Amino acid sequence: MAEPPGTLHVLRLGHGAGMNQTLNHSTDPNSADGCTPTIPADIEAVIFDFDGTLADTTTSHEQALRASLRLHSLDLDPTWYRRHVGLSIHDLLAALPGAQHLPHDEIIQQSRTHLLASVHDLAPIACVVALLHTARRAGLPCAIASGASRLLVDPGIDALGLGHEFTAVVTREDVAHGKPAPDLYLAAARRLGVPPQRCLAVDDAYDGLTSARAASMHVLTVVNRHLAAAGDGRRCGPEVLPDGPGVNRAPIRR
Repeated sequence: MAEPPGTLHVLRLGHGAGMNQTLNHSTDPNSADGCTPTIPADIEAVIFDFDGTLADTTTSHEQALRASLRLHSLDLDPTWYRRHVGLSIHDLLAALPGAQHLPHDEIIQQSRTHLLASVHDLAPIACVVALLHTARRAGLPCAIASGASRLLVDPGIDALGLGHEFTAVVTREDVAHGKPAPDLYLAAARRLGVPPQRCLAVDDAYDGLTSARAASMHVLTVVNRHLAAAGDGRRCGPEVLPDGPGVNRAPIRR
């Protein structure tokens, strides 16, 4: 039987081997209408990335970093940025061609000033917030595992009115290595007291998906502001990571 348009395979349920749950979504990317995420039965916690996952921040972060770099006569290639969007700004600048000898602390401060000035304009990604509410109604603890600074993440969570939803918030300052290393997701699982294998991770970026998989977690990604199984074969951009051995990129040397 043909599936309706706009249907994405999202999760393999814990009950009923061989059956995939589907997620129908509306054509409005800012609406949660028709977005009915289902969580596998063996999941005991859900861990979310923040930027680009819960909050629609990718464009604003790119613009803020580009404006800061231009003050130092360096442009930011949009394709390169989208492929590395899961990294912290410190790790981005360490990896960015031409930025190694620039004043990183000054650039970071300039970028954060731009972002904090507009934090109250943050828009949530409705389908991901719907998943968060589904998890909380089911009694599952939830956490944030963000490669960004707490200076930005905490105000962002408050701006979305979601501060009461999270048992733990882990940011880049809390771990030795950022994404694509598994440290952030593993730290979040530890704070929730749930084995990583029983956690569902939700992340929009290539390095974030690599991080969650390295932590041995179940993984969902975000494509065009909707949830999708990261290995469903629908390559909608560089952020979609296929399943199978040998897919993890070598981590950026720090």
